[in-house]
Amino acid sequence: MTDELHVDWDPRSDPVQSNQIAAYDEMRSRCPVAYSRYRNWTVFRHEDVVRILDDHHTFSNRVSAHLSVPNGMDPPEHTPFRAINDKYFTADRMSAFAPECREVARQLVAGSADGQIEVMSALAEPFANHIQCRFMGWPERLHEPLQQWTHKNRAATRALDREAMSAIAVEFDSYIREQLDERRTVEAGAPTDVTSELLSERVDGRPLSDTELVSLIRNWTVGELSTIASCVGILVSFLAAHPEIQHRLRTEPDLIGPASDEILRMHAPLVANRRRTTREVTVAGRRIPAGERVMVLWASANRDETIFGNPDEFRLDRDPADNLLYGRGIHNCPGAPLARLELTIFLEELLAATDSVEPVTGTEPAYAAYPAGGFEAVPAVAVSRSSRPPNRSGGAED
Repeated sequence: MTDELHVDWDPRSDPVQSNQIAAYDEMRSRCPVAYSRYRNWTVFRHEDVVRILDDHHTFSNRVSAHLSVPNGMDPPEHTPFRAINDKYFTADRMSAFAPECREVARQLVAGSADGQIEVMSALAEPFANHIQCRFMGWPERLHEPLQQWTHKNRAATRALDREAMSAIAVEFDSYIREQLDERRTVEAGAPTDVTSELLSERVDGRPLSDTELVSLIRNWTVGELSTIASCVGILVSFLAAHPEIQHRLRTEPDLIGPASDEILRMHAPLVANRRRTTREVTVAGRRIPAGERVMVLWASANRDETIFGNPDEFRLDRDPADNLLYGRGIHNCPGAPLARLELTIFLEELLAATDSVEPVTGTEPAYAAYPAGGFEAVPAVAVSRSSRPPNRSGGAED
């Protein structure tokens, strides 16, 4: 019985929280499949994670008693819902949304990219919030409630406060239902946006239920609010600490997309996802019974030395298929095209508006606590092009 299993590690312990990435690197070599005090198994190695992602029959995505569309489903139920999901992230849709995305990024950067800033609160969190509302067609009046909700959700999740987490989930669902109801009320006059379009979707010949619609939208939106903010913080922190790479992206902006993927491989914005075993299975020599919870640790697998060599070496010649940033298999991240678009445009606008982004002398970014990835705070100095003093010849500095 799992009650009798030896506990290998505590992902919420102080030593792990002080530097999650370093702790995962150490566990990967010492105990590649570890049983935790929270009664689940964590898988650290790239090879084992890939095996799990490629075998949805043995490692099911049905990990919760609550409906989760489509990522908490397995085939055949998963298939038609995933098909609906994927319609909203096509190349044509991304091209159409790009100008709006750029407008949001440019406005935020213009208001913050001059002088010392705290990146998470000034740029990362507002960008994730505003861009998701813009994509869904939601009004600006939701910006502040969603920001407050994100902070409450983060605090409750870290504290493992089940009662608070439940209440916070109900609160978020109320925002979604409000948007659905508003569009039903105006009927023919409803705005043409993603939320309105979803109301007309059908699966197996029937309309989606409100429960299914809310679940689908929740999975899109909650993931965006937290993960995109985390991505922005990681990217800005890395570029501030690596001026030579920052300079390269300023001179070769076509590299911003692949560079973002590589930076986020090194420091994961999303720490882990869950699976559940459907039968007894052995992974890296550890016997895992049927019905057990398994944590797929992206933050470790994407730094596996057997695949990437020195995991902290920034390289743009790696095989993109090895990078598990957006998952793999039938449950790979459906919103990856949108995330890549958002992050690329954000960095384009940040680099275009500044001469440099630098660390704040004497300070370090504050790491986020499990289960969140990235940073709590990223102090930086952004030097705006418009504020750069003239050089002796009277022109702008190079």
